[in-house]
Amino acid sequence: MTTSSPDWAKLIRDVADFPRPGILFKDITPLLADGHDFTAAVEAMAQPWRGAGLQAVLGIESRGFILGAALAHVLGVGFVPLRKPGKLPGRLLTQDYELEYGSDRIEVHADAVPPGARVLLVDDVLATGGTLLAALSLARQLQAVVAGAAVLVELPGLGGRGRWPAAVPLVATLDY
Repeated sequence: MTTSSPDWAKLIRDVADFPRPGILFKDITPLLADGHDFTAAVEAMAQPWRGAGLQAVLGIESRGFILGAALAHVLGVGFVPLRKPGKLPGRLLTQDYELEYGSDRIEVHADAVPPGARVLLVDDVLATGGTLLAALSLARQLQAVVAGAAVLVELPGLGGRGRWPAAVPLVATLDY
C-alpha cells in the first residue's frame, strides 16, 4: 500500500551517483531538518499502525533509527535498533544481506524483545528489499510476531516489494 504524495515529499531530494556511480540516492535529510514537515511525515507513517497492538519498533541503521524512534514515540512503544556490525555489545543475532551496490550485515541483541512480541520494522527507503528482508529474518530469529513493515519511500522500479512476503503488510508512505 502506498499513499499519494503530500506537500512534504518535495523535501526529499535526489542525489546522483551516491554512494556509488549509477545509484540515485533519495536524501531525506532536508525533510528531517524541517520540524513541521518531519512531524507530518512521521504522523503519516504511524497512521496505518495505530491500534495494531505493537510492543516495539525495530529500526534499521541508520535513517531507520531516526524514523523508527520517532514512530515508536508517536505509537507509545519501545524502540530496538538493528545495527551494522561491531556496534552492539553482548550476545547478538546477525543477518547478512545484499544491497543494490554490495552486501552488508545487520545485528540485534538476542534479548531485544521477548518471544511473541508484536513488532513493526521501519526503514527509510525500500529499494531492492535486501535490508528489509534481513530485518524480517532478524525479527523472526527473535521469535517476534512481525505486524508489518513501514518505509517512508518506495522505489517500485527496483522490485523490493516483489521479494517481500505477501502475508506481511508493507506500507510505503511515498513511491517514486
